[in-house]
Amino acid sequence: MGFTVVELLVAVAIVGILAAIAVPQYGSYVTRSRILDAFAKLSDYRTRMEQYFLDRRSYLDDAGACGVIPSAAAGPADSFQVACIATARSFVYTATGIDTKGMARFVYTIDETGLRGTASLPTGWTRSADCWTIRADGSCV
Repeated sequence: MGFTVVELLVAVAIVGILAAIAVPQYGSYVTRSRILDAFAKLSDYRTRMEQYFLDRRSYLDDAGACGVIPSAAAGPADSFQVACIATARSFVYTATGIDTKGMARFVYTIDETGLRGTASLPTGWTRSADCWTIRADGSCV
């Protein structure tokens, strides 16, 4: 029992169609998982900064920098670099996507009130400024 060339071509065509559907979906899934990592980091830094404020009654440390300074170097698994700008009574953490990780133009923020913002997204994505955009269609969390 062998396969004819037509049967093999049909099987190859079916596999090609499935791959054409699956590969872009997988890429979208990976992007969303990296975005969720940024959200987790921003939420963690906000919580830590609020704890710092409760202890010190200021968001600034003795040197005038953010009380909870984000890690300066991104680790090998990081897709976002987090930065902080603060005054004695306010702060904003910004997560900026790392280009080499495929996250160029993704920029998210959170402030002392818990306001989540999407500052920038890649071309083709719809931005909702007052929430964290997680999908190209503008869906938010």
